[in-house]
Amino acid sequence: MTRILHFADAHIDMANYGRHDPESGLPMRVLDFLKSLDTIVDTAIEEKVDLVLFAGDAYKDRTPAPTFQREWGRRMMRLSRAGIPTLLLVGNHDLSPSMGRAHAIQEFETLEIPHVRVLSRPCFLHPVDLEDLPLQVLALPWVNRSNLMASLDMSAADPTQVYAELEERLTYLVQGWLEQIDPALPVILTAHCSVQGATYGGERTVMLGADLVLPGSLVRDGRLDYVALGHIHKPQNLNENSYPPVIYPGSIERVDFGEAKEDRCFVIADISRQRTTFEWRKLSGVRPFIDRYVRLTSADDVNQQLREALPEPELMEGAIIRLSVEYPRDWETLLDESDLREYAAGAFEFHLVKRPQAETRIRLPQDQTISSLTPLELLEKYWLSNHTDALEIKTLQDLARQVVNGSPPEPK
Repeated sequence: MTRILHFADAHIDMANYGRHDPESGLPMRVLDFLKSLDTIVDTAIEEKVDLVLFAGDAYKDRTPAPTFQREWGRRMMRLSRAGIPTLLLVGNHDLSPSMGRAHAIQEFETLEIPHVRVLSRPCFLHPVDLEDLPLQVLALPWVNRSNLMASLDMSAADPTQVYAELEERLTYLVQGWLEQIDPALPVILTAHCSVQGATYGGERTVMLGADLVLPGSLVRDGRLDYVALGHIHKPQNLNENSYPPVIYPGSIERVDFGEAKEDRCFVIADISRQRTTFEWRKLSGVRPFIDRYVRLTSADDVNQQLREALPEPELMEGAIIRLSVEYPRDWETLLDESDLREYAAGAFEFHLVKRPQAETRIRLPQDQTISSLTPLELLEKYWLSNHTDALEIKTLQDLARQVVNGSPPEPK
């Protein structure tokens, strides 16, 4: 049995919220990501795992600042000094779109760091390539579409054709590898890509044609013992209750509000031939994202309505919060943003998204004109256009009817 730690989508330089830490000079959101990365590295060292497998996307883009490269390097060097074989798969955020350019984790490949191996091209690793671990690893890093088009002399006019060609070639490659495996040793497939049937954080199902998408049948091949994926940030097992496990561990910190309701995880797996088991490890201390929406239907005490849409102040402590508000445009002055910010003062960051709505005119049917309506019918449409309460409309219409008809008010 070989114990591995599988994680992906670190994106450690995401600093799209918050401020800088005065002590380290780093963005505080970067410190959040590094805290999760430290937990992962600590676990690998403390539990003496046999292999760390990172399934791609160390940074948010392919040109990370030297400071962030230093922080990533420090953590990888800890694994190196602990003597833990570590595989770093190159993801789409790590890769330059231009041929010949270095990828974002190139230095580990160039400097030949002990025990750290960068997988920048599709490859089949045998035990001799894995410091004699009893494993076989089939690796598919992100394949650049423009590079493939150049090598195949294809036109950019039809990207769907490019992806279809790429998917066909990768499928053929993996199937060829599977024909060559040693049946006595467990097999891991690792890839940075989408897989048909996976879902993103917003529950959007991956469909063929919009991205490089591997067929689900390929990753569920019974000759595999574990499939270690990266690229999609939602933690999920694409082969639930079946074999082999097909795992996206998800990103190590929440990147945006699309991930507000999801836990952040990594995976510990015990790899054996046809008997692999795994467990999700939930990362603790991940900064919460709170996303709320309210549609105002009454102009009475607007800010109290908005406060009620938010959690209690103690639950907002340290969170990144977005409150989206829809309201009639002429209620703009009723919103007291400073009061809301004071109420959410304990939040790490508070965003108020205003969505004023223009009043919609009430349209008459095509066979009807204004001149064809009675005064009472016109008055009713006026109440409706002002969003007057239904019970109040009835009362007002009864009074108007008495006035129009000249009948005296009913005695009290």
